[in-house]
Order: sequence, then structure tokens, then C-alpha cells
Amino acid sequence: MTWGRLPWALLAVLVLAQICYPLTGGATRAGLTVATVGLGWLLSVGHALLTRGTRTALALVAVATGGGFAIEALGVATGFPFGSYDYSGELGPKLAGVPLVIPLAWTWMAWPAWLAAVRLTRSRPARVALAAVGLASWDLFLDPQMVAEGYWRWRDAVPALPGLPGIPVSNYLGWLLFAVLLTAALRPLAGPAVDRTDARDAPMFALYLWTYASSVLAHAVFLRLPASAAWGAAGMAVAAVPLAVTLLRARRRRAGDGVAEPTPRVDAPA
Repeated sequence: MTWGRLPWALLAVLVLAQICYPLTGGATRAGLTVATVGLGWLLSVGHALLTRGTRTALALVAVATGGGFAIEALGVATGFPFGSYDYSGELGPKLAGVPLVIPLAWTWMAWPAWLAAVRLTRSRPARVALAAVGLASWDLFLDPQMVAEGYWRWRDAVPALPGLPGIPVSNYLGWLLFAVLLTAALRPLAGPAVDRTDARDAPMFALYLWTYASSVLAHAVFLRLPASAAWGAAGMAVAAVPLAVTLLRARRRRAGDGVAEPTPRVDAPA
């Protein structure tokens, strides 16, 4: 297998793990959650490394993984910016009250959200805004699901969005605030390589669209969380729907021209 196919292989394993999630329960489901997040982190960081190089991968880890841990630790200690909450012990080892797997989730979705924004707009401020919304809106699926599983809980969960009790609105605003800071910091640290997309980014676009579509289906049908299915469908649609339309149009245009998009060579990182 060539290095260029590695992201596709990791994505296939990730999709399989997520399909298995509704079929499990208890400690098995918690372990599968941790494994899925780890796979997602490896997929996004590995793709950044293979397609953009060491600088980009390190920048992604610094702002998303490192920054994600810092903001979560601040949140657990002070209640800012998400609200006052606590993690259970079901998601593995903790540091400063934060399960070590949690910052990996920020990284997992930050990279495809950024690439989707780059594909959709040329304006840097618009990219930051769209990537931030594309990342933060994922929490409209994630938090209701994880709270329902008992992986974390809020001490004061009001006011809440209609149909999503147990999670304060401050949580979603906190996600959006940090997502703006994260995406704003990524470009200066990662360098100009993150200002463009090409055929190598197809696995990340597939990851983002899979996350959107599978989350809507899972919440509506398998997890019996119809309200989060509706809220998440509306929120992530801001980035997911234009991305899907743009990719579909590009594919039809290439098919009409009879020209396949060239795939740049991906060498093993030094």
C-alpha cells in the first residue's frame, strides 16, 4: 500500500468502528468511543503530515490537541467558557480532570473542517469563520450523545436548546469561541501549504461528509436522539451541504470534460 492510500485505509477502519458503535453498550461502547477518537486523530494528523509536511502536522497538534486540552482544563477548573461540568471515569485516564482522549477529538474534526472551508472560500476571514462553524456545529451531535451515555454532565444545564436538556447553551458558544481561536491560529502556524486543496484531500472531505450524514442517521434512528439529529443536521449543513454541492459539481465538470483530476505524488515523510 502506498502512503497516499493510508488515509483512505484509516478512514475505512474509522467508518467500521462507528458503524459498530450503536451495536455495543457499556464498557465496550466506551472503549470503542476512545478507539474511534484515536483513529480520527491519527487520520487527520497523518493526512496533514503526508500532504502538507511536518510543519502543518505539528501546528495542527499544537493548536487543536494542545489548545484543546488547555481549554478543557480551564473549563473543568473554572466553568469558562463551556459552563460548569465534570467528566466521568469511563473515557480513560485524566489529566487536570480532562480525559486525555478529549483533545484528540478537537483535532480529528478541526482538520477536515479547515480544508472544507479552504475549498469553499478564498477569503481568509471567511475561511476562519466557516471552519469554526464547521467544527463547532459538530458538537450539536457530540454533546447530546455523550451526555446520554453519561461520559460527562453539567452542574447547571440552563438555558438549554429546545429538545436538548442537560446541556447549557454556553457549551455551544464556548465551542464556537474556541473554534474561532483554533482556526485563526492554524494558518499562521501551519504556513501557506494550508491555503489550498487538491485531490489528496478527498479522504478529509469524505470524512467530513460521512460524519455529517452518519450522525444524522445514527441520532435519528439508532440512538433515539431526534432533537440532536435535527439541530446537528441544521448546524453542520452550513459547511457540509455547500461542500457536497461543490464536490459534486466538480466531479460532473471533470466527467463532462473527460479529464481526471491529477493526484499529486505523496512521498513518505522524512
